[in-house]
Amino acid sequence: MTTSLPASATSGTRQAPLGPVGTAVHQRITWLQRGYLDDRSDAVCTLARLRRGIGRPAGETADLWGLIGTEPLHERYERREWSEDALRQAEEAAHAAVTLWSLHQQSHHTARMHRRPGPELGAAVRRLAPGAEIDEPTRKRFVRAGTAATPVVLSGRLRELVLLLRREAVPLDYGLLADQLYLWQSPGGPQSVRRSWGRSYLAAPRAAAGNGSAPAGPDAPDGGSGPHDPDTTTPEDDTP
Repeated sequence: MTTSLPASATSGTRQAPLGPVGTAVHQRITWLQRGYLDDRSDAVCTLARLRRGIGRPAGETADLWGLIGTEPLHERYERREWSEDALRQAEEAAHAAVTLWSLHQQSHHTARMHRRPGPELGAAVRRLAPGAEIDEPTRKRFVRAGTAATPVVLSGRLRELVLLLRREAVPLDYGLLADQLYLWQSPGGPQSVRRSWGRSYLAAPRAAAGNGSAPAGPDAPDGGSGPHDPDTTTPEDDTP
């Protein structure tokens, strides 16, 4: 079982290659996201169904069987590349990431809430601050998520943050999040993921005081887009 993220993923490089779980999640969300933005009825209905699985164990909700996009993960198991435990952990991570994205994307019909490459969780949460100062209520929610003891509890606490990100139209890299949720379930994984989230939170450019917008320029997240800017995602989104 893989017990670490790609080296550059933990250093904050958004172009880092995804692991198997992140790749499967990225591919599934990319397909659903296109359909939702095109107002395809099947995609709209799928997102509504996926939202019912937030905070629940993978496989528990029968209505979601076949909707998460875990087929490539099962293929790895069938080829004996993964153990039963590795598959179970991968299913939990994929389930949490895809269902949380379905909530994040809700009501956003012109902007992609999954970006690849895109902000890590800590960087995305930091964008919620209205100015240069840290927003304490949001920080407390972020810390609470980081102290979750189980994947299901973590998913439930991440829901609170996703609702805030949705409100402010701040995107997230759900492929990277899926890989981190997978790593979380390994020995030493929670500490590694917390460290990465904390670093990206502290390293994220502060919002400009007075207007709540992220600073523009080459060092700004996603090339300087603020939380309410139009979606300028490039075809790079479609590559793991």
